[in-house]
Amino acid sequence: MPRLVSLPPAPEPQEGAVPVRAGPQKFGVDVRPSPIDGQGAFAGEAIAQRRKIGEIRGEAISLQEAQRRARGQARIMIIAVSERRAIDATHSLDPLRFANHSCRPNASLRVRQGRVEFYAMRDVALGEEITVNYGETHHQGRLRCRCGAPGCVGQL
Repeated sequence: MPRLVSLPPAPEPQEGAVPVRAGPQKFGVDVRPSPIDGQGAFAGEAIAQRRKIGEIRGEAISLQEAQRRARGQARIMIIAVSERRAIDATHSLDPLRFANHSCRPNASLRVRQGRVEFYAMRDVALGEEITVNYGETHHQGRLRCRCGAPGCVGQL
């Protein structure tokens, strides 16, 4: 199961911004302040269930280096893609790197052939925040979950 680790802050969104389709994005995604935490990824257009939303790209690093980079950091973005490798998307321009955690997400994160992909688990409405279940994180249950979903497990 891929692990998603905290996200870095995004630049302030510009008023009237057009949905971003950076690189491998299949649907427009806006980055703006999130009621869950920090910045979030929001659907810039309606997304049908089971459709690929897009991907996150970044620097390929070892899990050992990923652990070193995560140590002492509150907001980083690293995804384990195998038992030996991870992708550090801290400096990526891909807007899906701002997808927040939810205990009842509307999207899933899948690793396929070393690629980090997002798929809609149900129809996602225009303007709705795109969320995924992070699974295991470097917080190891020490960070309070802020998703607010019914049945929230309360921690990451």
